[in-house]
Amino acid sequence: MDQRQATGAEIRRAAARGELTGPTPGLALGYVQANLVIVPRELAYDFLLFCQRNPKPCPLLDVTEPGNPEPRLVAPGADLRTDLPCYRVYRKGELVEEPTDLRGWWRDDLVAFLIGCSFTFENALLQAGVPLRHIEAGCNVPMYRTNIACKPAGLFHGPMVVSMRPLSPTDTVRATQICARFPKAHGTPVHFGSPQDIGIPDLNKPDFGDPVAVLAGEVPVFWACGVTPQAVAMEVRPPLLITHKPGHMFVTDLQDTDLEAG
Repeated sequence: MDQRQATGAEIRRAAARGELTGPTPGLALGYVQANLVIVPRELAYDFLLFCQRNPKPCPLLDVTEPGNPEPRLVAPGADLRTDLPCYRVYRKGELVEEPTDLRGWWRDDLVAFLIGCSFTFENALLQAGVPLRHIEAGCNVPMYRTNIACKPAGLFHGPMVVSMRPLSPTDTVRATQICARFPKAHGTPVHFGSPQDIGIPDLNKPDFGDPVAVLAGEVPVFWACGVTPQAVAMEVRPPLLITHKPGHMFVTDLQDTDLEAG
């Protein structure tokens, strides 16, 4: 099976069978990929409010019923315990495990949130001929903690995480216009130019993902990122928070065009 041309369901089955354990960029092209956050029911309202107040890094696509791992809105019949290539489990802000299956961690009180992902707008950028360095290099996009504070909600507060893509000035304008069509996939960039202005000391040392080169004549362009909840988990240290491993996303049944603003 050519995983680039696979459906979302085929990618999920490959992950559940243990045949797919690596990153998902470029797989199931045209299908919406999503970030995953799982919290105990007692924290679910706070996190829902956090997402509502911070729609750039946390655009909500689906929320499950407590104890039910099926995301009925975006992938009916799927199982969030098994259908991602790799997960991260945080206890009191510390990363304790990166399992490929959550059945040993699942509880009846857990609520899962699926959050839009930049891979949706990346497909649109590539179709428009805008080059993306990390895809050309075959690596994960670089992601950084910033000094941009998210709006707090209950327990949850902390820094926004951004992803960075180097672009020419002309492609930066085109990318901004294209990404404006996808508010449920982080939308337009949050910053252009100097990384120090948003608290990033060194582009060569991302907090998540892999570094990429910014060439002469290019501008570093920063988008809000769905890895923000992982930085928040490290900040507020909840008793349990489960996410995807960065770049190892949940592939839904939605088409990228389903997220385009009308």
